[in-house]
Amino acid sequence: DMGNKMAARPKIDSEEHLVGNRGFIKYNRSEIKKRSVADRASDFVEVYEHNNEQLVRTQAARCMDCGTPYCHQSTTNMSGCPLGNLIPEWNALVKKGDWHTAFQSLRETNNFPEFTGRVCPAPCEASCTLGIIDNPVSIKSVELFIVDEAYRRGWMGPRIPPVRTGKKVAIIGSGPAGLAAADELNRMGHEVTVYERANRPGGLMMY
Repeated sequence: DMGNKMAARPKIDSEEHLVGNRGFIKYNRSEIKKRSVADRASDFVEVYEHNNEQLVRTQAARCMDCGTPYCHQSTTNMSGCPLGNLIPEWNALVKKGDWHTAFQSLRETNNFPEFTGRVCPAPCEASCTLGIIDNPVSIKSVELFIVDEAYRRGWMGPRIPPVRTGKKVAIIGSGPAGLAAADELNRMGHEVTVYERANRPGGLMMY
């Protein structure tokens, strides 16, 4: 029946087949795999495996490039990405293997994709139009692979503003919200100091 046919679709495909806009029909959903519990219990290394670039590119090819992409819009508390990430744009870039431009697109709207790619509950996937008839695009996996690829290739670095305003701003708390605010204010040219009462920055990401 139709359900069995859909389940039998491949989750990964070769470079030459990632063409056209019918990936959502051709491919089944998959996510970046987690390392085994036995391995993770013995160290503090990354939870996710990052050894299958072609899987992620195939999953990005499932994006339907919707005319109205609900995944990157957050008009209510029940809709897509609250950051407004340009998800269809960087899905298309990942599909082509243009990781650097995909990273630039992701970083344009997201101060810390290395956080959200791991711990975000992914309202974008719940809002994915494909999810109406099929499993949604594995957006969170694509996002995580983009930012980790940026770290691997040395693209992640400070964004120093071209001019300074001479204004100073204090941020109380170094959690994700505080650090994101500091990043935005720094990009505007202000001099920012972040204050944290704990012995390490990170807020709820650390404690």
